[in-house]
Amino acid sequence: MTTPQHKIGSGFGARSTAGDVLSGIDLSGSTAIVTGGYSGLGLEATRALAAAGARVIVPARRRAVAQEAVAGVDGVEVDDLDLADLESVRGFAERFLASGRDVDIVINNAGIMACPETRVGPGWEAQFATNHLGHYALINHLWPAVARGGARVVAVSSGAHGMGMRWDDVHFERGYDRWEAYGQAKAANVLFAVHLDALGRDAGVRAFAVHPGSILTPLQRHLAKADMVDAGWIDEHGTPTDPTFKTPAQGAATHVWAAVSPQLAGMGGVYCEDCDIAEPASDGAEGGVHAHAVDPEQAARLWALSAGFTGVDAFAAAR
Repeated sequence: MTTPQHKIGSGFGARSTAGDVLSGIDLSGSTAIVTGGYSGLGLEATRALAAAGARVIVPARRRAVAQEAVAGVDGVEVDDLDLADLESVRGFAERFLASGRDVDIVINNAGIMACPETRVGPGWEAQFATNHLGHYALINHLWPAVARGGARVVAVSSGAHGMGMRWDDVHFERGYDRWEAYGQAKAANVLFAVHLDALGRDAGVRAFAVHPGSILTPLQRHLAKADMVDAGWIDEHGTPTDPTFKTPAQGAATHVWAAVSPQLAGMGGVYCEDCDIAEPASDGAEGGVHAHAVDPEQAARLWALSAGFTGVDAFAAAR
């Protein structure tokens, strides 16, 4: 079986920064949407894209916090968006569409990790709902602008995608495990990119999933300090101790590389890490993408499931 999951020799790597991969690239006149673009890796991506000339829209659940975070960054605007609330998602998309603008880049960056059991909407598990369903609905609502712009859509995943989908109980109604729920949400991010790419490529829209690497950011807000010390991430003073961890600027590099790199022209539906396309995962090796996460049949299954949950599917009439 052949796979497009092979490195292309980008020339960048784990220590490249968002600024490195954007060097020499002029994004003047382009419009980017970065969810969660006011904290952690999202803020680094916002700064880098804006510095390259893009107009960056940052939809935020905490608007005042977002406005403070991006103050002084030219070319950035903030709007309201709560990914766990489908009416909020619809409202943001309607406001953007009413502006008449096309969108060239969407980075689905916002997310939560390993939170206590939380229910949103009609009782949905919060990590699946926020990290996947909210972004699924966002792209489908924004589809006219995404299609006009021939956009690249980047879904931010994680090495945790290897845990896979819990198809018979996606909302963990039969016993909640915070890490399994996170892993499922990250697998969903990859499957979403695979199927969006298949549906959107005729319109010039390409989609990618990315693993940014291990980085200490506010994403760890639900983890106790002792948990991170026990995992070998930090010492008792909070200082990072794992040499494989990246800085936020390095973590955001794969986000923006997938979003803008001319090296990916004509490509899509792949999982990327360390600013290159990832190889298939193999037993005992670090990194790579697991086969179930790039399986077209599972990707189509998730799309249909998501359409049923959210009531939106921009491609329904075409099928």
